Amino acid sequence: MKEEEKISAGILFCPGDPELKAIKLKTHNLNVDYNQTHEDETEKRAAILSEIIGEFGEGGFIQGPIAFHYGKHTKIGKNFFGNFNLTIQDDAEVVIGDNCNFGPNVTIVTPLHPMLPDERRAMLNASGEIKRFCYAKPVRIGNDCWFGASVTVCPGVTIGDNCVIGAGSVVTRDIPANSFAAGVPCRVIREITENDSMIYKPDILADNSVIPRQ
Repeated sequence: MKEEEKISAGILFCPGDPELKAIKLKTHNLNVDYNQTHEDETEKRAAILSEIIGEFGEGGFIQGPIAFHYGKHTKIGKNFFGNFNLTIQDDAEVVIGDNCNFGPNVTIVTPLHPMLPDERRAMLNASGEIKRFCYAKPVRIGNDCWFGASVTVCPGVTIGDNCVIGAGSVVTRDIPANSFAAGVPCRVIREITENDSMIYKPDILADNSVIPRQ
């Protein structure tokens, strides 16, 4: 089994494997290329993202700077907005649904390391060679989610549709759909309901109006 296949299987893999290092090097260099573009160089940016991200839906925009680890393990749906300093450490798969909006400094991580220090330093592979290992768990984010600034999503987490995650939260466990959640560690504060509509905040709504649902 190749090391990349071990990632998908959820078992220990060697991040120093030459094939994995080549993928990461290519992606890291493309990150630099993207980060050196101007915001209005839309065609150039789109071309670079197409080389980095496994899937990137229509209507997406990423402010930059960006930091993808593998890139190819990330799938992003339609109409995505990512603010400054988006970091996705996608050793395992990261799936983001449609119409998601991320504030600045959002970080998604998938890798995990052994807890014991001697095992973090090195272990033996099947051939008895001393290697450094880690493992990874996928992250899945539903449709229509909004993350405030500096949200961190930890390995193995699933966040349901229509969630709002408060700024500075560290999400260590699954969040059900239609939830407002916040904190360190992140916890569900309450369900999001129709009572959260802007029509009930006329002082903020001002002379604007809510589009009627079909």
